[in-house]
Amino acid sequence: MDIAAYMTDVGQQARAAATLIARSTTEVRNRALLATAEALDAARSDLAEANALDLAGGRESGLDAAMLDRLELTPARVDAMIEGLRQVASLPDPIGVITDMTYRPSGIQVGKMRVPLGVIGIIYESRPNVTVEAASLCLKSGNAAILRGGSESIHSNQAIALCLARGLAEAGLPETAVQVVKTTERAAVGELITMPDYVDVIVPRGGKGLIERISRDARVPVIKHLDGVCHVYIDSHADPEKALSVAVNAKTHRYGTCNTMETLLVDKEIAADMLPLLGSAFIEKGVELRGCEQTREVLTDIKAATEADWEEEYLAPVLAIRVVDGLDGAIEHINRYSSQHTDSIITENYTRARRFITEVDSSSVMVNASTRLADGFEYGLGAEIGISTDKIHARGPVGLEGLTSQKYVVFGDGHIRA
Repeated sequence: MDIAAYMTDVGQQARAAATLIARSTTEVRNRALLATAEALDAARSDLAEANALDLAGGRESGLDAAMLDRLELTPARVDAMIEGLRQVASLPDPIGVITDMTYRPSGIQVGKMRVPLGVIGIIYESRPNVTVEAASLCLKSGNAAILRGGSESIHSNQAIALCLARGLAEAGLPETAVQVVKTTERAAVGELITMPDYVDVIVPRGGKGLIERISRDARVPVIKHLDGVCHVYIDSHADPEKALSVAVNAKTHRYGTCNTMETLLVDKEIAADMLPLLGSAFIEKGVELRGCEQTREVLTDIKAATEADWEEEYLAPVLAIRVVDGLDGAIEHINRYSSQHTDSIITENYTRARRFITEVDSSSVMVNASTRLADGFEYGLGAEIGISTDKIHARGPVGLEGLTSQKYVVFGDGHIRA
C-alpha cells in the first residue's frame, strides 16, 4: 500500500464529509448514534470473533496481562459501548448555539455561535471501545473523524467500523464521516499528523512516548496531556477522617489512570498525627510508600523518596509522600512538579482553599475531593475524548464543547460604519 496516497484519500473524504456533517441536524446525528448502537448489538458475535483474533495475536506477541485486559471486548464492555452511544445521543447539541448577544452603540447585535472544528484525527492504543467513544463525540459535535487505533486491536476496530458505517448510512450521512484507518503501518500516523489541509486537530490517547512524538512532529494543533502527576495536599486545617478517605480513594480506586494521585503532601503541623493513619491505610491496600526524610521519621519502615519520585507517574500501587511547610510549601511543590493535570487540597479553611485554587496552575483544582473525579462524565460532560493540560482552546476534560470552536455572528438592519 502507498501509505501517503491512502492517507491523502482518507483526508480528502473526511474533509468532504465534514461539510455534510456540520450542516446536518441534531435529529439526524442522533439517529446515526442510535442506529450504530443497534448495529453493535446485532454484531455481538462478529465483534467477539474479531476480538478473539486480536487477543490471540496479543498473546503471541507477548502482551502483558494488563494490556490484554484493556484489549478484551467482554459482553459487559459491548453493553457499555451501546449505552455510551445512547447517552451521547441524549446530550444537548452544542452546534449552532448562540451566546453573549449584545447591542453595540452602532445598533448592531454581536454574539458568538458554536461551530464544529472540522476533521478530528484521533490516535490511540489498545482499547477498541475508544473507537466508539471517539466516533460518537465527534459525530455529535458535528465533526468528521479519522481514527487510528493500535495495531494490536486492528480486527476489533474494523469490526466496530462496520457498525459505525451502518449507523451513518441508516441516518443518511456519509460513511466517510467516521473512518477507521485500515493499515497498521506506523507511517500512517506520520501522515495523519502532517495533513493540515485535511485535518484540523489531533487528539492522541496513549502512553507518554506516543504523545511526545505526536506533539513534536505534528503540523496541526494537538489536544493532549503528557502524564498525570496528581497531588493531594492535606492542610493543617483538614478534617482527619475526610482527609484519610479522600487520599485513599485518590490513590487506590484505580492505579493505572491519569487522574490517580501519585504524590501525597502533608502539612508538617499534622504530620505526626496523620502519617500513621495514612501509612496503615495504604499498606493495608498493598501500596508501596516512598517518603521524604521527615516522613520517614514517622513511617520508619518505608523507602526513601528520591528527586525522581516527585516527577514520577507510577500508574501502579506506589505512592510518594512529602511533608511540606504549610500551604506555601504545598503550592511551591505542586507548581514545580505537577504535570498540571489535577491537584486537590483537603482543608476546612475557606481562605486557604481559595488560595490553593487560585495559585495552583493545573487544569483541574479541587477542594475536599478525590482527584479520581477529574473526568468528563463526572463533570457533567456526558463523556470525554481526553484530558487537556494545554492552555489554549480546551483545558481539562474535553467533551462535546471542547470539540467545537466559536465564531462571531453579527445582526444588523442595513447598518454601515460611519
